[in-house]
Amino acid sequence: MHLFHGSLVALITPFKDGKVDEKALERLVEWHIANGTDGLVPTGTTGESPTLSAEEHIKVVEIVCQIANHRIPVMAGAGSNNPVEAVYYSQEAEKAGADGLLHVAGYYNRPNQDGLYAHFKMVHDNSNLPIFVYNIPGRAVVNVLPQTLLKLSQLPRIAGIKDATGDLARPWVERSLIKRDDFTWLSGEDASQVSYNVAGGVGCISVTANIAPQLVHQVQAYTANNQWVEARALQDKLMKIHGLMFKEPSPAGAKYAASLLGLCTEECRLPVMPLSNETKEAIKAAMQELELL
Repeated sequence: MHLFHGSLVALITPFKDGKVDEKALERLVEWHIANGTDGLVPTGTTGESPTLSAEEHIKVVEIVCQIANHRIPVMAGAGSNNPVEAVYYSQEAEKAGADGLLHVAGYYNRPNQDGLYAHFKMVHDNSNLPIFVYNIPGRAVVNVLPQTLLKLSQLPRIAGIKDATGDLARPWVERSLIKRDDFTWLSGEDASQVSYNVAGGVGCISVTANIAPQLVHQVQAYTANNQWVEARALQDKLMKIHGLMFKEPSPAGAKYAASLLGLCTEECRLPVMPLSNETKEAIKAAMQELELL
């Protein structure tokens, strides 16, 4: 079985009065372990990594690793468009006890495919943990193409991909090229997680798992057991909340929903704004439909 599989929560970073709420973060980790989450992915997009200071970033990873204590694996977000910074975050995550690293494709600089390869290779050559390539062209403006992923997969510690392209043909193409049995395909999009697993995926790095960990875990368990009818039926029920998590800029939706569960405040950092009352009411109603409240 792949180390990272099933429901991997794209963990929110709780804030209180402008600072990281470390106690709430500790509680979140315990809550996820108790509620079936299969792995933790802190300091990614949903963890508001762009607005964390370097010190906060490292501290969040340290807390998550310390509390998880290898009961479930931790894939630490360590990405940056600056490969020197990406190496630094990778090395700090290893010191903290992370089990793997998530590295976004080099955004903003708009590198070509050779530049993307060189970026990931530099990180690979200067760190020791398994690395997951995060392909999210909608945010990064660059796309890790299948041939580039094939080339990266020939590096021993490039362990898999988080695919947020929304292109459900992509994993079929990649699997036709990459013949490593240990290479891990993970969906980066809740709404297409079942379809992605049909195409060879083994898990989802999930935003919805922040508030419905048992349900997302169950969807993934159904797909792992080839119970596709059951997986589809449960995913049908979750589609509304999946959409609402992104009705306004994320992670405002996930944090508001988490606040309704008493897990943390709904506080985000600028430029992410508080939710409108309309979206708040819609999220609350959807959670009630799912019996989360």
